[in-house]
Amino acid sequence: MSEIKDKSVQAFIDGLASKAPTPGGGSAAAVMGAQAAALISMVCNLTIGKPKYAEVEIEMQSLLEKSEALRKTLTDMIKADVEVFECLMATYGLPKDSDEEKAARSEAIQSALKEATVVPLKCAHACAETIALSRIAADKGNLAVISDAGVAVMAAYGALKSAALNVYINAGSLKDRAFADAKLAELETILKGADLAAEEVYQIVKAKL
Repeated sequence: MSEIKDKSVQAFIDGLASKAPTPGGGSAAAVMGAQAAALISMVCNLTIGKPKYAEVEIEMQSLLEKSEALRKTLTDMIKADVEVFECLMATYGLPKDSDEEKAARSEAIQSALKEATVVPLKCAHACAETIALSRIAADKGNLAVISDAGVAVMAAYGALKSAALNVYINAGSLKDRAFADAKLAELETILKGADLAAEEVYQIVKAKL
């Protein structure tokens, strides 16, 4: 079976709309994040090599390397989200007739929930990095495509907040509260200032239009 990332946009959208449990919100968040990184790359590619922007050439080349790395990371997370969700669903289907089976099932569910908390947290990290990169694109990028830097930051911001919801829902079901609280604290650190950062980039772009 081909990976979601190898399917058409229409197939992915149809999959989201269907009764199938995957792809879901986690994959959608990863796609939004990957799109944001891709747009930053586009701004870089349309700035690099332009005589008018020669003074930011090196900086834009560095930005392109970073945005492309994030694009790959976030694209890979589409599959990671599907896999961790399907793993979690499988644990709920484990037998629970005896006390031993119930204990084993509960342990498996909790283990899967931990991974289902970690995956969107990694996505949130990548999206926050993408927001930071979008500011450089907005500040230094080719004015002819500056609006795309704005679209990038809005996509990255939406992806970040979406990934956060998946962290919250899975962490909320964890019995290991020390683990859950640590991951939630990590998430709050990532989210801190994101609202303002995204709005600032948006306003930077808007002022240049």
